[in-house]
Amino acid sequence: MAIGDQFSGLDMENLIGAPLRAAADASMQLADSTASFINKVGFDTEGNVRKATFQFEKKSFNEDGTTNQDEMKVDVPLLAIVPIPNLQVDEVNVLFDMEVKESEKSESATDLSATVSGTANLGIVKVNVSGSVSSHSSNTRSTDNSAKYHVDVRATNHGTPEGLARVLDMMAASVSPSLVNSTPRDASGQALSEERKARTEKIKILRQELMQLETMQSAAEKALSEQINQFKRIGTLQQSQYQSILQQVMNTATSDEERTVFEQNLDTINSCWNHFQMQIPSAIKSIAAEGKTTQNTEGLSKLFILKGVSEDGKTIQDYATGQSYYAQLISEQDAAVNAQKNVNAMVENCSKKKIAYNNLISGIEAIEAQVLASVSVSEQKTLLEKK
Repeated sequence: MAIGDQFSGLDMENLIGAPLRAAADASMQLADSTASFINKVGFDTEGNVRKATFQFEKKSFNEDGTTNQDEMKVDVPLLAIVPIPNLQVDEVNVLFDMEVKESEKSESATDLSATVSGTANLGIVKVNVSGSVSSHSSNTRSTDNSAKYHVDVRATNHGTPEGLARVLDMMAASVSPSLVNSTPRDASGQALSEERKARTEKIKILRQELMQLETMQSAAEKALSEQINQFKRIGTLQQSQYQSILQQVMNTATSDEERTVFEQNLDTINSCWNHFQMQIPSAIKSIAAEGKTTQNTEGLSKLFILKGVSEDGKTIQDYATGQSYYAQLISEQDAAVNAQKNVNAMVENCSKKKIAYNNLISGIEAIEAQVLASVSVSEQKTLLEKK
């Protein structure tokens, strides 16, 4: 048989395809095992996240010199603290080697044996002659076939899947220790008297209220900043419109004198509207302090000295009703003023709460209570009215 005929009839489709199909099936089973683990460990039968509860104690300090023995609790999703099996087939190598060896050796020889002898007289010499003939024949043939088939599969754990990692990040962002119980104590760790305990609790309440007000004030200030920026953007749009008009007429100017007029008008427009951008925060504060939505009920506040330009670009005029963005500027001004009033109210509330908090910390309220207790009812009313 020829050497090439040794390869005929090999089922290469199954030799290569079967391991690949097996690897694909294994990948599906691995993915299914990951999903099964997540559902079994991460969620209960009702679809709620399984959590591990940790409790611990910590010591916190109050500003009046007392301490708190706080009992804290934190609930952590189980999926965030256990390794998640996520094996994936990364690589499949199919190696098929076939080696055909064929060697042929042929030897021929004749091995015959025959003996001949005789005597001859050659004068005075007598000669004896003998001889033999041999022949040897041999034939050798050898053949060697070998084949190797090797499949190498490599799978690694890819850790937490990307989608699940994002979900866990959102859960982790909302996980924080919660206070289960808090026991106030003095600096040496002894229990407080009822009066001291009540004062400490009142300080805690005032502190929480103050923090809430500070958060609300911060949000109000952010809203004001965004509103002022919107007010500025509308002003920029109006300024850009005037700039476009003046640029167009400058391009069609018929003389240097006419071009000079347009350039001067452009400088005037840019100057007043750039100043408008810078004065908005202070002007809004002034308008809000007046207690009205605007100082000029017919339009923009008189604090804003704005100019416009005619369609032909030759005349500078007062900015008034009828301009493209005038109505929007009024609306943004009113919104900014209202936002400023909200900030002012928040600042005032925070200031009052800080005073009450500081008075309680320094013991001023206790002194006032003692003073009120030592005077008559009518004198108490007088003191409270003055306060």
